[in-house]
Amino acid sequence: MLLLKLIGLVLAVIIVLLIIAIIRTLLLEKKTTYYEYSKDKKRSMEYGKKLSKMIQVETVSHRDDPEVKKFRGFHKTLKELFPNVFKKCQKIEIDGNIMMKWKGQDPTLDPIILISHIDVVPAEGNWTYPPFSGKITKDMRIYGRGTGDIKCGVFSFYQAAEELIKQGYTPKCDVYLGSSCTEEIGGNGAPKMVNWFKEHGIHLFMLSDEGGGITRDPVAGIKGTFAAIGVFEKGYGDLKFSAKSNGGHSSTPPKNTPIARLAAFENEIENHSPFKAKMSVALEAMLNGLAPYSDNFWLRLVMHNTWLFSPVLKIVLPMISTEAGAMLKTTCAFTMQKGSNGYNVIPQEAWVTGNLRYIPHEPLEASNKKISEIAKKYDIDTEVVLATPHSKALDLNGDPYKMTVKCINKIFPGIGIMPYVVTGGTDSRFYDPVCDNCVRFSPICTEPDQMKSMHAIDENIFITTLPQAVDYYKELIKIQETR
Repeated sequence: MLLLKLIGLVLAVIIVLLIIAIIRTLLLEKKTTYYEYSKDKKRSMEYGKKLSKMIQVETVSHRDDPEVKKFRGFHKTLKELFPNVFKKCQKIEIDGNIMMKWKGQDPTLDPIILISHIDVVPAEGNWTYPPFSGKITKDMRIYGRGTGDIKCGVFSFYQAAEELIKQGYTPKCDVYLGSSCTEEIGGNGAPKMVNWFKEHGIHLFMLSDEGGGITRDPVAGIKGTFAAIGVFEKGYGDLKFSAKSNGGHSSTPPKNTPIARLAAFENEIENHSPFKAKMSVALEAMLNGLAPYSDNFWLRLVMHNTWLFSPVLKIVLPMISTEAGAMLKTTCAFTMQKGSNGYNVIPQEAWVTGNLRYIPHEPLEASNKKISEIAKKYDIDTEVVLATPHSKALDLNGDPYKMTVKCINKIFPGIGIMPYVVTGGTDSRFYDPVCDNCVRFSPICTEPDQMKSMHAIDENIFITTLPQAVDYYKELIKIQETR
């Protein structure tokens, strides 16, 4: 009898909570987004031609060769394109990495830095137009390696500073324009720039980098254009898992050979992830922010009431989107593998590498320990080749985030705001020691096909996205006057 009463009480509580969630959803104002590219074709073409000249300078970075001379050549192109910036600002060059210091009116204010890297990935495959041509087509697209990732960002904040300086404007605080030449290879360019700030005792008020952008239809069931603002960046790890044996001839194979053990290990990790899924503040803010834009009542119900449906979302999100699923937990992707050099030889040692992206609630040490313990079950050794922790989280109630949202709303008044978790890697992660507020948002609109072209064939963006990007950076610089 007592058990039945208890069950009845639990059901009553669940029904009450569901009613509350339904009422909250019914009261939720339905929203739609609006975005259009710049209609100023003259300005867009002027900007596109400048970006084209930047694309024409090949700046592929390689792990085994710093090629400082090549990147210094790109600096000369920047000087030609943005003469006022180089006349007014102090140039700080560190082994091919470049910063421009624009002195502000109030030396007591902590400065800001706008960053985008100048290096690009190799351009392989058969392109419609040569990858370093910067070709502008009739439909206002510009093609070339680095158009979207991310010389468009470098162009936009340099052009913003160029125009403001030409108008006689002086910022309230010092403004730095920074670009590393090693981002694509995870190199030491950004750390060298960070060390410069450390050596000069400078703490930054805020940083603006890539990591987010203006995107279309971000999640299944959500239509529209949104400003995706990266709140924090997952950590990064390269681990090597090695299995050993006495080797031998493949004609008389023993059980549990190195490759078989590695395969069983990989299968367990792929199909039974050991990492814990958890809703972060950033992910909850993302889902709550997207809820008003869904036409599906049940989707709005779940997304707007994460306080109730969190257990369901942890199961459903990975099914809806692999990117959304990656925001819930540490992930591991197996990337490289090697066994013997002969078809008929059982290897004495075989190995596979796993690329991990660490989530804050299960950070680097905890995640590595979990996966290495599973590896031990299969008599596999674990070696940490490279590991960096997750970044600090941006305070969604802090001034830098509010300033970013205010600038977005002014320049792109019709788009939605979407805080989210950055699952990839950027230079921003190195700045935690000198900056508490790293905002990962680039004001460039990319269509779905353009997003797929990043690091791939026919990378391109519309040059009509550039005028608003320049205006955004102008506004971000000017809004510092409110501090």
